[in-house]
Formats: sequence, structure tokens, C-alpha cells
Amino acid sequence: MLKAKISKFFKSRYLSLIFTKKALLFFIIVFLPPFLFFSFYNFLFWGKIFPGVSVAGVNVTGLKPQKAEIFLTENIKIPDVVVLNTEEQVFNIPLSYMNYHVDFEKSASKAFRLGRSENLFNNFYFQYISLFKKHNLDPEIKYSEEKLSEILLTMDEQISKEPKYPLVIHTDDGIRVDKGEVGLEMNSELLRISLIKILYLQREPVISVPVLIIDPTISDEEADVLFNRALKFEGKKIILTFEEEEFEYDNRDLVVLLNSRTTYNKEKIASLVKDLSEKVNRTAENPVFIFEGGKVKEFAPAIDGVLVEEDLAVGVFFEALLQIENSDDEIVSYNLPFSYISSDIKTDEVNDLGIKELLGKGSSSFRGSIQSRVHNISLSSSRINGTLVAPGDTFSFNNTLGDVSSYTGYKQAYIIRDGKTVLGDGGGVCQVSTTMFRAILSAGLPVVERRAHSYRVNYYEQDSPPGLDATVYSPVTDLRFKNDTPTHLLIQTGFYPKESVLVFEIYGTSDGRVSTITKPKITDVSPPPEDLFIDDPDLPQGEVKQIDWKAWGAKVRFDYSVEKDGETLHQKTFYSNYQPWQAKFLVGTSPVQ
Repeated sequence: MLKAKISKFFKSRYLSLIFTKKALLFFIIVFLPPFLFFSFYNFLFWGKIFPGVSVAGVNVTGLKPQKAEIFLTENIKIPDVVVLNTEEQVFNIPLSYMNYHVDFEKSASKAFRLGRSENLFNNFYFQYISLFKKHNLDPEIKYSEEKLSEILLTMDEQISKEPKYPLVIHTDDGIRVDKGEVGLEMNSELLRISLIKILYLQREPVISVPVLIIDPTISDEEADVLFNRALKFEGKKIILTFEEEEFEYDNRDLVVLLNSRTTYNKEKIASLVKDLSEKVNRTAENPVFIFEGGKVKEFAPAIDGVLVEEDLAVGVFFEALLQIENSDDEIVSYNLPFSYISSDIKTDEVNDLGIKELLGKGSSSFRGSIQSRVHNISLSSSRINGTLVAPGDTFSFNNTLGDVSSYTGYKQAYIIRDGKTVLGDGGGVCQVSTTMFRAILSAGLPVVERRAHSYRVNYYEQDSPPGLDATVYSPVTDLRFKNDTPTHLLIQTGFYPKESVLVFEIYGTSDGRVSTITKPKITDVSPPPEDLFIDDPDLPQGEVKQIDWKAWGAKVRFDYSVEKDGETLHQKTFYSNYQPWQAKFLVGTSPVQ
């Protein structure tokens, strides 16, 4: 056994020796020559740039960095001007304008660092590749990017030209088709790339500016087709409806939406819808309810936001255009597609009185009123504003308004008294009672007392047929209604002097009632008497002053009914008996002093 162990030991030592000799031989044959070669190679170019290295096409092989810098300075040609050509223009751009500068020192240093990184393997690889492949480096440069962008922008403004697309124009002389004009568009990005190559000295300093020709023009035959299509829109209109608003587009608006083929310009329609959205869209608003001293001092109901669904609206406009072009319909009406955005808080969440929603609304115009009348309308409507009417209570206009006199802030304006139109305190209060009467009818509430004026007042017929007025004169004539709903009612007023409009709104909780009024029926129309001229010794001779205005007499009636779940809650016929009214003038008889 000992002999076998000794034999095994010597055998393993022999094999190990043989392996070591082979490994050493392999290293000598494979690695030693390259190692010696590249050691000699690095020794030969110690402190010098390796072979095959150029900067901007200038060979700097074997040069030390300092000499390479001088060599580059002497041999690299830097253009003074870049020439940019179009078919019609030539632009000479001095490189100095861009603060252009070549850093020869850094360029030489960059060339020297090639093959001398901290990674030995990368150095070995570069030095090996450089025996077969040349390396051309970009020079180290500096320039103003801001100046370069300024140059491109200036050139674009001078070269580019917006194309003029075919357009149907509706003038006072009729329809005309503009066939369009050719446009030019400079490719700024491609030109930037070419300019930067010049700055890195990669190409000659002359460039043909890349310009795209845009030709949207149409032929005479296409223009005739467009003209005949436009004729189909004559006298027609499209109406888009949103809530109570209507947006009209007549033939002048519509013909410009035609394109040169058989459809419509989607971009123009989208722009039209965008403008419409800006008018319609609104943000949701939370309610405001401040209750003090038995009245609502401040109230604003929750308002849902509105967002026009523009993609759908564009489709609706396309459909409307198709319909109006391919039919005899003169008016095409569509609903504007939109969605509501709920407020964070609902109106009924800020009070426990049942003030939840709008039940009725009335409005009237006081356009043409004298200033004192406008003042009285504002004052009296503000004193009604915020009034609460409890369930089962009867509202009295006179009691709520209180004393109407100069002592309570009212000014003199024309009123009807004793069959005459005279100046008196509070003229204009009947504008407020008339507006409230209309809101009561809209809300479907039972009217307990109402009386028409003695004659037709022009203010109340500016935006309404005759018969929808209500006069008041304390204590004999009042406007009263009863709250027969299960919750409180809130009366809210809106005074808009710029528009000369007064608005009454009644809020509460809807019980499903619906009110209707018939169209007022006018009978027994009679002309006003002849004008009456009255001598007035208090006026200078020859001066004429009107103190009453003519009005036609008539009898007016309309029916008012309120229904809920198929059952009639209230039904009443309102009568108005308007006398013919005489215009009266004072004529001065006092001698001129």
C-alpha cells in the first residue's frame, strides 16, 4: 500500500508540472507579443496623440497637445459667413452674430485623451481599432443657442407664407368663392440641423433652405361646385338650443364652413363650437343662505356647472349642415350636447325651511323710465327681496312694502291718481307689483287679490302682451297671494339697471304643480280721445309741456289654471278693462318778461 501511495504522489506531481509548462507556453505565445507590442506602442506615443485621430478632418497623429492646438489653429478653416439660399432670397449670416468660437485647446486635449481613459480594456480596444480605423472628432465649439433660434425665427417670418384655403365669402353683392393661394413653410428643424453641422465644420457653409410648398388652391370647376353648394344655404339658418338660450347661425356663418370638396371644414366647426363653449360653460356654485331679523339677507341657490361636450357638438353641427344643405328646411334646430356638474352642496342643505328650488319667475322692462322712477323701482324691489312666506300665510304687497313716501326714501314720478297721470311719491312701484304678479302666475300660486291699471301702460307691454299687469295703491288696492305649498316660500328680486330689467323669483319646494295661462284675448279696442291742450299761466308763453300720454282702450282677459297629478288646483279668469286715455299738454300763457 505504501508503494502505491508513493507512485500516485509522483504521478500527480508530474502531471502538475506538465500543465504548468503548457500554461506558461500558452501565455508566452498568445499574450506576451501583444503585451510587448502595446507596451512599445504606448512608449512610442508617450505624451502624443495616437495614430488615426483627426479633428474636423485635420490629422493630429503623433502631436503633443500643445503642438496639436497650434496645428489646428493653422489648418482648420472657419467660415466667416453662412449662406442660406431660397429660390427668391439669399441670407448671409455672420458666425460672429451667434458668438461662435472654436476652442482649439480643448479640441486638442480631447484628441489626446482618446485611448487614455481609466478603463484599460477600452484603451486596449481603441488602440487596436485605431490600427485599422480613423477617428475624426468634432471640434469643441461655443455658440449662442438664443441667437441661433432668433435667426431661425426671423427667417421663418420672411420665408414662410400662410396658405390661403378656398373660402366662400358672403358679401352684400352676393356669394363669391376665393380659390385660395399657395403657401410656403420653412422646415426650421431641418435647417437647424444643417446649421449645427456647419458650426461643427462638418459641411460647406452654404445651405439650400428646406421649404415646403403648400398648395390648397382649387380649380375653376371645383370653385363652381363650391359656389352652387353655397347657394343651397341662402335664407337658411341653424339654431343650437341650450336651456332657455338659442344660438343662431345664418347663411353668412354657414357658407364659410364649406370645404372645397363635398363635406365641411372640421377645424372651423371645432373653432365655432369652442367659442360657443366659452359662452355656455360655467362652474358649479354652492348655495348661500343668510337669515337675519325674519328676512333672508342673502340668498343664492346652488348652481350646477355646465360643460359642453365639444366632440358631440361638432358631430351635431355636421348633421345640421347636411340636413340644411340637402333639404328644403329653412331652419334646423338641434339641442346643444352638454353635461351638468353638480355643486358640492345642495340648496336644501343650507336651510330647513324648504327653500330648495325655483318655482316661478317673472320679469318686466322699464326701458325709457325717468331717473326718479328707476330709483323707486330699485328701492321698492329691494324691500320685497328676501321675504319669507310661511305655509298657509297670505302675502300682502302693501303690508310687506310699507309706507311709500318721501319720508321713506321715494322720489316723485308719474302715477295714476283720480283718473289722472300726476307726479307723486313712489311712481314706479307698480312696475314691481306687475313683475311680482307674473312670478306668482309662473309659480302656480293662488291669487287672492289683483287689479289692473286704469289704462294700458307702455312699460308693461315692452316685453309682454296686455293684461299681465297689477296696480297697487295703499290702502285700497293690493296684490295678494296665498302660500298653499307645504313649505316656506322665498321671494327674491333682481334689479338690472343697465338692461332696464326687473326680475322676481319665488323659491320653495316643488309639489309637482304646473301652471298655464292662455294667450290674452283683446276685445273692444277703442282709440284715445283727441289731444287736450290746457292753458297754463304759470308757464312762459309758447312753452308746451306734456302731462299725460295717450293710450288705446281695450278689454283683455286670460285664463289661469294650475294642475297637479291630473287634478286642477286653481282656475281663474283675469279681466282688465283699460280706458282710452287722452294725451294732455300744458300751454304757457304767461307773457315773456
